[in-house]
Amino acid sequence: MRTKQFKSESKKLMDMMINSIYTHKEIFLRELISNASDALDKLYFRSLTDNSVGIAPDDFEIRIEIDKDARTLKVIDNGCGMTEEELDKNLGTIAKSGSFDFKQENEKKENVDIIGQFGVGFYSAFMVSDKVTVESKAFGSDEAFRWASSGTEGYTIEPCDKETVGTTVTLYIKEKTEDENYDEYLDQYRISALVKKYSDYIRHPIRMEFTTKEPVETDDKDKEPEYRDITELRTLNSMIPLWKKAKSEIKPEDYNNFYKDKFYDYEDPARVIHSKTEGQATYSALLFIPKHPPFDYYTKEFEKGLQLYSKGVLIMDKCADLLPDYFSFVKGLVDSEDLSLNISRETLQHDGQLKLIAKTIEKKIKSELEKMLKDEREAYEEFFKAFGIQLKFGVYNDYGMHKDTLKDLLLFRSSNEKKYVTLKEYAERMKEGQDAIYYACGETDEKIEMLPQTDAVKDKGYEILYLTENVDEFALKMLGEYDGKKFMNICDDNLNLDSEDEKKALEQENTAAKDMFDLMKESIGDSINGVRFTNKLKNHPVCLTSEGGISLEMEKVLNSMPGAAENKVQAKLVLEINAEHPIAEKLKTLYNEDKDSLGKYAKLLYGEACLIGGKSVPDPAEHSALVCELMTK
Repeated sequence: MRTKQFKSESKKLMDMMINSIYTHKEIFLRELISNASDALDKLYFRSLTDNSVGIAPDDFEIRIEIDKDARTLKVIDNGCGMTEEELDKNLGTIAKSGSFDFKQENEKKENVDIIGQFGVGFYSAFMVSDKVTVESKAFGSDEAFRWASSGTEGYTIEPCDKETVGTTVTLYIKEKTEDENYDEYLDQYRISALVKKYSDYIRHPIRMEFTTKEPVETDDKDKEPEYRDITELRTLNSMIPLWKKAKSEIKPEDYNNFYKDKFYDYEDPARVIHSKTEGQATYSALLFIPKHPPFDYYTKEFEKGLQLYSKGVLIMDKCADLLPDYFSFVKGLVDSEDLSLNISRETLQHDGQLKLIAKTIEKKIKSELEKMLKDEREAYEEFFKAFGIQLKFGVYNDYGMHKDTLKDLLLFRSSNEKKYVTLKEYAERMKEGQDAIYYACGETDEKIEMLPQTDAVKDKGYEILYLTENVDEFALKMLGEYDGKKFMNICDDNLNLDSEDEKKALEQENTAAKDMFDLMKESIGDSINGVRFTNKLKNHPVCLTSEGGISLEMEKVLNSMPGAAENKVQAKLVLEINAEHPIAEKLKTLYNEDKDSLGKYAKLLYGEACLIGGKSVPDPAEHSALVCELMTK
């Protein structure tokens, strides 16, 4: 036996390997299985040109063995194995990768798909082990050697007995502590779950014996039941990724079952996107658009992202950089050989490849949604009910950077038959001479229908978009216009449906009533910016309109947000009175005969306008008293 020290600043570097590089201890199993897979691939590659290998492709395998009593976990392969020199070179020099060297030597040849590249994965075993041994017999050699180490102090290499070609890595699992439950790595179901999570698509079978208990049949009903152990060999991994199969070989139920099993949904997905892209960014993608959001989708706890694989090995469970926020509802995975991984293969080095993949995925998702909108309108409307808010937030967020990407995916309820319409559909059927896209805000379609301004706009034959979500108006404000047509809130003071003669007549009437309006405003107070007559109310006596960029609905939304109480937002409101309604003449009479009552009427009309517009009455007690007082006169 020869005892040796690790090279390359052994103690310091080994300590970093064990304690700093990997964030999750469970990664060790992925790394050991990947190393075993590489060893199998190397021997398989050799078998293509060397008949002496004598191992059929179907006979290559990885075995996992657990011994709870001895506290050992073994990863066994029948791959190429290592000589004494290779054990010393590959395991005695930290960050020396035999797999990387093999790949470099054969980079121009086909069928070479080696996972390892950094030469540090093996040392992750020391995160969960007090001691690690490696027994290996190289193909073509009659000798076998055992490498052993307890960590930073060094390692030994000595001859050993091993009949078959390949490598056995034995981990002596640490004792359980208060902080770490190392016993879980001796549990057959936990190990099976880790294989399924990280190494499900390793191309070679990963097998492990499972022991279960079976009741022993007996005729004595009073006797305590006895059980016997039943052992069976199970293959833990799927081996062939669904996304690497030809689409012609995959049935719809295959996609649906994969989605429900992998992403824990009880319904089939609304759409499936299966693609393979080659060129600047080479990758396979299998994406799913769900029918409904997960329970935590609109909470802070929700994490977006796609699963990221490199050559079939899971690298990240949720890679957020692959999805923009507005498509965060998409589930699925990406498998690429071109990504630059960090040394632990847990995270990515940010490079152009990742950005290229993300950009391509974004385009594919958008294209699929557009196709659904065009070909399956009913299905798209159901999708939009579930995720439309996210698309609208996407228009508003980032200062409108993505509005052109998303604007044609938006739907809004319309005054025409109360159905969903796109902005394009609205624009295509606008009346001749119509210069704006009209919209109204409210809690429900029914409440929007009750707005005084709604009747006037509909009487002109104009369609109205009904905005019932908090984000709706903010999204339209960010869009600004569509197809050259600006958006116009029917409650905006700039709404003008009059002819030139009507405008001129109304302006003269408002000028004549200026002193009356000033008195009314003084009675109401700072809640409004002014009072005026209007022609746009049809049969309604009053309404509130807003001046400037903040509408009444936006005021309600902004003031309902956390922390808004300290800095209230206030829309600039105008009390508009129907110039054709009998109340207009009543006010003029009061101005001339009873200015005190005029002030009371002004407060009462303002309260009524608030109620109609969905705004709280400033002083309900005063409002009630005024109603009773005027009723008794």
